[in-house]
Amino acid sequence: MAIPVFIGDEVSASGWRLIGVHTIVADRDTAAGAFDAVPGDTELLLITAVCAAGLESGRLDAAVQRGKPMVLVVPDAANRLGPPDLDGNVDRVLGIEQ
Repeated sequence: MAIPVFIGDEVSASGWRLIGVHTIVADRDTAAGAFDAVPGDTELLLITAVCAAGLESGRLDAAVQRGKPMVLVVPDAANRLGPPDLDGNVDRVLGIEQ
């Protein structure tokens, strides 16, 4: 199995490196280049919400829909920007929002 890849800030990356994840340090401005640098055999890509916000519109959605690699948006160590609230979005779409 290929090693998972993390794209995000240096502090968050240091934690992911401790558990054996390959890391690419990036910020909102360099996220697109880091996204392009992900090896083709990667099966799991973790990207901070800050870096995900730096990608062109629709690029992250297209990657998620492809399913390979599996893409997860995670908060960074400072929790500056959280991942999207999927449960809330589903509830709103279904009209069962609390």
